[in-house]
Amino acid sequence: MNKTILITAAILGILSIVLGAFAAHGLKELISVEFQQTFETGVRYQMYHSIFLLFVGTTSIISLKAKKSIFYCTLIGLLFFSGSIYALATNTLTGFDFKTIGFITPIGGLLLIAAWLILLINFLKIDKDKS
Repeated sequence: MNKTILITAAILGILSIVLGAFAAHGLKELISVEFQQTFETGVRYQMYHSIFLLFVGTTSIISLKAKKSIFYCTLIGLLFFSGSIYALATNTLTGFDFKTIGFITPIGGLLLIAAWLILLINFLKIDKDKS
């Protein structure tokens, strides 16, 4: 599981950089400054959670069960949160109205929060003698 988490974190990090560069250069002339900032929010959250997954994949102080839950909450959360932000920010460039699926953005945010809560709960379970 650790290898899967680490590989996913690296891929998400790479994609964050690619999407950030694409937004800064490729989208600059195509979408408004407001939508560029919105797109950058998605990129920022994706990078934050790439780093988060790097930590989760390398630590031994949380259980395997917790790692799996954190991994899936983070991955699905990012797909919903950042993915929908990318789609909404570039909505004017496509024939599909992504506003119809905008409701998944807060669901993604809740999944990201859940991942952090699982981590917190596991930290609270650490035996005080071992810390």
